[in-house]
Amino acid sequence: MDGAPEAAGRATFGSLFAIAEFRSLWLAQVLSVFGDQVARVALTLLVYQRTHSALLSALTFAASVVPTFVGGVFLSGLADRLPRRLVMITCDLARMALVIVMILPGVPLAVLVILLFAVTMLGTPFTSARAATYSDILSGERFLLGTGITLTTYQVAQVAGFAAGGAIVGFFGVRTSLIADAGTFAVSAVITRIWVSARPAARLPRTSESAPVTGIVAGIRLVFASPALRTPMLLGWVAAFYNAPEGVAAPLARELGAGTAAVGLILATGALGASLGAMAFSRLVGPSARLRSMRPLAFASCAVLTLFALGPGFPLTLLILFVSGVFDCFQVAASGAFLTAAPVEQRSQVFGLAQAGMSLGQGAAMIVAGAIAQHHSPSTAIAVIGGFGALAAAVISADRAT
Repeated sequence: MDGAPEAAGRATFGSLFAIAEFRSLWLAQVLSVFGDQVARVALTLLVYQRTHSALLSALTFAASVVPTFVGGVFLSGLADRLPRRLVMITCDLARMALVIVMILPGVPLAVLVILLFAVTMLGTPFTSARAATYSDILSGERFLLGTGITLTTYQVAQVAGFAAGGAIVGFFGVRTSLIADAGTFAVSAVITRIWVSARPAARLPRTSESAPVTGIVAGIRLVFASPALRTPMLLGWVAAFYNAPEGVAAPLARELGAGTAAVGLILATGALGASLGAMAFSRLVGPSARLRSMRPLAFASCAVLTLFALGPGFPLTLLILFVSGVFDCFQVAASGAFLTAAPVEQRSQVFGLAQAGMSLGQGAAMIVAGAIAQHHSPSTAIAVIGGFGALAAAVISADRAT
C-alpha cells in the first residue's frame, strides 16, 4: 500500500514524497500554517494600529500562542483515543467556522482575540494527530527525516505567511487575510479526507475508572521521568526565548523607522533562517552529531539576541534574527529524538504536552518582552529576553542527568 510504513533503507526526500499520505499531510500543513501566520500578522497589526500599545500588541500575538498550552494539556490526548484522521478533519472544520465568524463586520477587538484563542487551541490536537500519524506512515531514518522536513516546512510556511501578511493587510485589509485563513482550513480538511487513510484509534477509550486528569498527570510523569523525553523537551522549550521578538515586531519596526511591510520582514527573517538551517542540518549532519549539537545550538540561538543591546539598525536587526533562526535547527534533532522515545499509544498526548509547555513559555516571554518594551525600547526587551534564554539553555546543558 502506498501509505504503508516504509522499510528500513536510505532516507531521501524523494522516497518520502513518493508516499501519498506523507505528501497529503505535508500539503495540508503548508496551507494551514500559511493561513495562520497571515491571520496572526493581521490581528497584531490591527490592535497596534488602534491602540499604539506595545503591550497590547504583544498580548494579541501571545493570544495566538498561549492557547496551545490549554489544547496540549487537555485536548492532545484525543488523537490517541480517537481515529487520528477524524481528529484532524474535525479540527480543520471547527477552525474554519471560527475564522468565518471573525470575518463578520463589526466584531469587537476583544471578541476577535477570543476567537483567535479558540482557533489556536484547536490547532494542538490537529498537530498532535498529524505528528503521530507519521509513525504509521514512516519508520527508521525516514521517520526522522520526515520530522525534520515537517519542521522545515513549518518555518518556510511561516516565512511566506509572515511576509505576505504585512503586504496583504497593507493592500487588502484584515478581512481578506482572514478569508484566506478560512480557505486554507477548508482545503486542508478536504486533502486529509481524500488522501489520508482511515485507521483505528491508537488505544482504547478510557473506562469510567480513568478520569481525564489522571491521564494528564500520568502523561506529565512519563515525560519528566524519562531522560530520553525530558532532555529534548526542555531544550525545545528554549524556543520561548528566541521567539520573543515576534511579540514586539510592530513596535520594533516603529523604533527602527520602518513601515507596516517591515513587520512582516521582521517576523519572516527568523523563520527564513530557521528553515534554511533545518534544511542544511537534516541533509548534512548525521544523527549522532545532531544529538551532540543540541545543547550548544540552543544556547547560541538565544545568546545572539543579546546583540540587540547595541541598538542595531534595520539591516543588522534582520541579520541577528536570521542567525538566531539558523541556530534553531537543533529543534530537528530534539523533535525527532522526542517522538522516537515516546510510546506509540501515548505519542499524541506527550507531543501535545511538550507543545503546551513550549507555547506557555512563548506566551509568557512575549508578554514580558511587551511589558519591557512599554517602558524601554523593543531592542532592549529582546536583548534581556535573549540573555535569560541563554542562561536557561546553559542550566539545562549543565544538568548531565538530562
